[in-house]
Parts: sequence; structure tokens; C-alpha cells
Amino acid sequence: MTEPMLLNGQRLAAEMRGQLAAQIARVRAQGYRAPGLAVILVGDDPASAIYVRNKKRAAQEIGIEPVDAVLPQGSTTEDVLRVVDQFNQDPAIDGILVQMPLPPQIETETVLARVRPDKDVDGLTVTNLGRLTAGEEGLVPCTPKGILRLLEAYDIALAGRRAVVVGRSRLVGLPVALLLMQRQATVTVIHSRTPEPETIARQADILVVAAGKPHLVTEDWIKPGAVVIDVGIHRGDHGLLGDVDRERVWSRVGALSPVPGGVGPMTILELLDNTWTAYRRHEGLSE
Repeated sequence: MTEPMLLNGQRLAAEMRGQLAAQIARVRAQGYRAPGLAVILVGDDPASAIYVRNKKRAAQEIGIEPVDAVLPQGSTTEDVLRVVDQFNQDPAIDGILVQMPLPPQIETETVLARVRPDKDVDGLTVTNLGRLTAGEEGLVPCTPKGILRLLEAYDIALAGRRAVVVGRSRLVGLPVALLLMQRQATVTVIHSRTPEPETIARQADILVVAAGKPHLVTEDWIKPGAVVIDVGIHRGDHGLLGDVDRERVWSRVGALSPVPGGVGPMTILELLDNTWTAYRRHEGLSE
């Protein structure tokens, strides 16, 4: 078998960010305001703080103005809702991102439901997920959208292919399965109650792994020549790990997204792209 192809999300995201920056610069030169992104962080989780900092920096680099609201760990659901309402009503804010996970006392579903769908740049409101299910225009969840853009950038055919998604979360598994079906793939979703998941995974031409378990997927899960998208990210003793054991699957895959440098950069790109899309709609600019 030929050498597998590494699906470089870092490089693709950098190219796309450059294009977004140029588009934003053009509309600013015409006298329009800057796009605005609000980021809500509750608590003092170090990993969440790093993610928020990275998202804000990425936004600033392309001309989106980030605004953050940092609430203490002991905040209530009502405290968070008040902040969401402020950003919902602010005409300078085009996108609202609530950094997950929220502390356990916060009602996550209640908070997400409060975000205006036209500002829901994470694509997680019931409205936007419903639009995705119906094949209607909305804001698509960032990681699934980034996965599809990565596959398309490398000219990986989807129509008529067998795709298996490991994980059924609202954040990744469910929406990526819907997107793959919309592109005419035949999709199976594996979850924690699925018997013999390896047997099902071995049928996949395209395997998307979003299980949240480090190195869950080994060579026993892989059909020779399969395209494997690793969504997982975990901190190990020697750096970041994915849900896929890269060393063990490398000799069997046709293409693989690395961790780090694969899906992660694409997720941040799509957050920026969704903010740009929301901004254009708010300003009445052409798509």
C-alpha cells in the first residue's frame, strides 16, 4: 500500500484564515464595523481558559473583535443567562460562544437555548440543529463543519461511500453524521451500547472517531485504505493524544487527520467563519 496521506488541518486553517482576514478587511475599508464575537467563560478551569485565549487571539488576528465575560465558578444559571441576554441585545455582537463545559450547577441546556440562533456560532441551539436536520440554512456546529471542509479540501469522495461515526454527541457525532448523509454517504453511528464496534468500523471507507477515549481505535478497527478522522484530544505523559492510536493504525489507513494539527485548527476556523457568516447576515452583505 502507498504511504498514507496526512490531512493537515493546521495548514488548511491557516490558508482559510488568511482569506477571511482579507474579506473582513475589504468590508472594513468600505466603512462597515468590525464583526464582534462574545465569549462567555464560567469558572477557573485551566484548559477552558486556554481554549478561550486561543479563540480570542485567532479572532483578533483576522479582524474580529472579541469580547469576553468571565464569571466566577460559583455563578448560577441566572447569572449566565443575564450575560447571554446582554450579548443577545448588543448590535455590535454577531456571535456568542459559551465555553464548555459549564460548572455542574449550571443548566447547560437552558443557557444554550437562550442564545439567539442568529448569534449561535457554535451551532448548538435546537433551532440550528433542527435546520441542519432539515437541510436548511443555519449555523453549523464548528467541528463537524471543519471535518467536512477538511475532507473536501483533500478531494475525498463522499457520495456512495460507507461512513462510520464513533460517538453520537450533539457536539460532533450527530451533526457530522447528518452532514455526511447530506453528501450522499451511507452512514452508521457507533456508540457505547453498540455490540462489536470494531466489526462495524472495519466496514468504513471513512471513519470519524469522536468517542472521547484516548487510543480507543487500533488497527483492528480499520479497513485497509480507510480515511480516518480523529476528533479526540487528550493530554498524555508525552503530549497530546487522539482517540486513534496513530502508530498502530498508520500501516492500514489511506489517510489520517493527526492530533494535534488535524481537526482542532479546523474547529477554530469554523468558529471564525460562522461569526463572519452571522456578521454578513446582520449587516445585509451578500453571502
